[in-house]
Amino acid sequence: MRFRYATQASQGARNYQEDAASVVEGTGSLTAVLADGMGGHAGGALASNLACKFFLHAFATAQGSAPEKLSESLELANAAIAHEVHNTPSLNGMGCTLIGAVFGSDGVEWVSVGDSPLFLVRDGEIVVLNEDHSLAPEIDKLAAMGRISWEAARNDHRRHFLRSALTGGEIELIDRSHRPLALRSGDAVVLASDGIHTISHAVIAKVVSAHGEPAAAAAALLDAVQAGGDTAQDNTTVVVVRVDA
Repeated sequence: MRFRYATQASQGARNYQEDAASVVEGTGSLTAVLADGMGGHAGGALASNLACKFFLHAFATAQGSAPEKLSESLELANAAIAHEVHNTPSLNGMGCTLIGAVFGSDGVEWVSVGDSPLFLVRDGEIVVLNEDHSLAPEIDKLAAMGRISWEAARNDHRRHFLRSALTGGEIELIDRSHRPLALRSGDAVVLASDGIHTISHAVIAKVVSAHGEPAAAAAALLDAVQAGGDTAQDNTTVVVVRVDA
C-alpha cells in the first residue's frame, strides 16, 4: 500500500495564518498532523506550530502500539503548550485543535481534539471519522428535539465555540479510533481545519473524487472554499492523503 499526499493552506479573509500542518513519510507508512490555533494572531500560530512539531517528534520516538504512540504524542504536544505559557504568561489562553493520523498496512488510526474534521472519501461518498468537539453537535441535538428551529441552530453564533482544545491544561474531550480503519486503493483521507465548513460535505466529496492527484484535490478544495465568497472566511488548511494498492 502506498500513500501520496499534499498540503495546501489559505488565509481566507484573515490577514494572518493560525493553522499548521506537517507530514512525515516512513517505509510504507505516513504520519500526518494538523492544528488550528486560537488565542490571537501570535498565540494561535505559535500554539499550532508547537503542537505539530512536538506531536511528530514524540510519535517518532515513542514506543508501543500506534494508539499508545498517538495518545502519548497528543499529551506531549499539550505539555509543550503548557511549558510555553508558563515561560511567557502573556500567552495564557492560546491553544489549538489537533488531528494526528497514522497510515500503514492496517489502515488509518487517529487521535483528535477540537472541531477540525477528518474525512474519508470512498467511491464518491464521504464520512466524517472523528468527533466534533465544538458546540455545533449539541445545538443540533436541541433542534432535533424540537426545542429550537433548525434555522436557529444553523445561525447560532455559538456553533464554533470549542468544548475541548489543547491549551496546556486538562484535555476535556479526546476522540480516538478504536481500531485501524482498513483502507482501499482509491480512498482519500482529508485532514482539515474548520475553515472548510463553509462548503458542504457533498462538495468536498465531489471535488476530491474528481482529482486523483492529492495536490490537485487540495488546491481544488481551497478554490471551492474561496468561491463560497464568505466575507469572514477563516483560515483553511487541508492535508489530502490518497491510497494506492
